[in-house]
Amino acid sequence: MKISAELQAFSDRLGHQFARPELLQRALTHGSISTATRPDNQRLEFLGDRVLGLTLAEALFAADRTATEGQLAPRYNALVKGETCAAIAREIGLGDVLKLGRSEMKTGGRRKEALLADAMEAVLAAIYLDAGFDAARKVVLELWANRLKNVDDDARDAKTALQEWAQAQGMTPPSYVQTRRSGPDHAPEFEITVQLDDGRQASASGKGTKRSIEQAAAQALLEQIEGST
Repeated sequence: MKISAELQAFSDRLGHQFARPELLQRALTHGSISTATRPDNQRLEFLGDRVLGLTLAEALFAADRTATEGQLAPRYNALVKGETCAAIAREIGLGDVLKLGRSEMKTGGRRKEALLADAMEAVLAAIYLDAGFDAARKVVLELWANRLKNVDDDARDAKTALQEWAQAQGMTPPSYVQTRRSGPDHAPEFEITVQLDDGRQASASGKGTKRSIEQAAAQALLEQIEGST
């Protein structure tokens, strides 16, 4: 199967040349344009999430032999969360090559965080199926290299920091409310809103555990507070 110039350029940015380019095409196909003969990327997303998780868990485990589980977990969550996957997808121009339906394109699908994160995971699964785990690991470690180096900064416990700030202002602890849940049971997506006594609030959404989305919402509110001071 011949690959288009556009997909060849993306493969170059990705750092993997596909022996089976149809896998890449499927990874980039959103449900809004899929058909019976053109399946979407959801199954690949499921597999890619596991490929990404194992690669980064292994990398963190090897990088710090003395770290406890309590130290490794927030680092891991910072690396695999939807916001990180979407950011990396933007860095390699993944949104530019996504195959979307017209309605999804009109609503800015190429820039949607959840959509980009899902597609990033699907692409990793495509690499895994195309050339095996070592090839997928190589791509992940290259794309996530800077974030692995700075993971402690990204893994700060935003919930604790926000609670301490609120208490210092004489407020009760922040409240967290789940405002939306969607997606399949194996990969749910949550939207969480955090609110302070003074009415300030922020929301975050994405895949993962509720705690990881709460952390993202807390971080968003902290940034809002910092921006207003």
